[in-house]
Amino acid sequence: MIPKRALAYVAEHALLLALAVIFLVPVVFVVLTSFMGEQQTLTGALWPNPFEWGNYKKAFDTAPIGRWFANSLIYAGTSTIFMLVSSVPVAYVLAKVKLRFSGVIFFAVIIAMLLPPQVTQVPMYVAWAHFRVVGTFWPLILPHLFGNAFSIFLLRQFFLSIPTEYIDAARMDGNSEWGILLRVVVPMAKPGIAAASIFMFFQCWNDYYGPLLYTSENPDRWPIAYGLASFHGSHSTDWGVIMAVTALATLPVVVVFYFAQRTFVEGITLTGVKG
Repeated sequence: MIPKRALAYVAEHALLLALAVIFLVPVVFVVLTSFMGEQQTLTGALWPNPFEWGNYKKAFDTAPIGRWFANSLIYAGTSTIFMLVSSVPVAYVLAKVKLRFSGVIFFAVIIAMLLPPQVTQVPMYVAWAHFRVVGTFWPLILPHLFGNAFSIFLLRQFFLSIPTEYIDAARMDGNSEWGILLRVVVPMAKPGIAAASIFMFFQCWNDYYGPLLYTSENPDRWPIAYGLASFHGSHSTDWGVIMAVTALATLPVVVVFYFAQRTFVEGITLTGVKG
């Protein structure tokens, strides 16, 4: 009976298993290569023989990985907090407050979400250079204090799934809109807020383009994504150490998603309940 059950499980989840293998193969390749010696990586071998545990020590000795991690944590963490402070109220207003031009505002949010960021980079860079903050985190962090189009869209869709009766009851009890948002909507929207936070954190953690523009001339402000690219350029032949740094850069993302996956999936699923 056990083989039959296993075959039935494989048959029912064949597509998901195939996609899982496709996504896992590059990860496994990076991890295995990180344990290979410099000569073995050039032979096309798939399994380390022997395991070079010293690659990770060499990575810490030759690159300021701790500083890169700290910079990425500051960049991603602060940007996520700023996004929540600015985007949650806007999404609530668009979803639950009757405004005359709410449809126009939401249409503008959609346009901003679809607009390529490269279109606005030149005037934005000139503005930040005028304020003399190029080389710091401020050009990367401060824009999120003025809202994030994708986060507003995602949170609005989730807020629409919250029954209006709860909000009407809170208004009848004399709560202000801020009180309703903080006491009623936010506690009920934790999965959606968590999903938006994870999206923002991952986006900033993996961001290479922004640090390339604003912090590339200041090595003390390099995040892990830009630091990894710089490390690859200076150690282009030592693939074992390069893959060790890559594995270390990926580890925090995997850990965060592992512990938050249930809330994340719930938030993404409930976001599409209403449109």
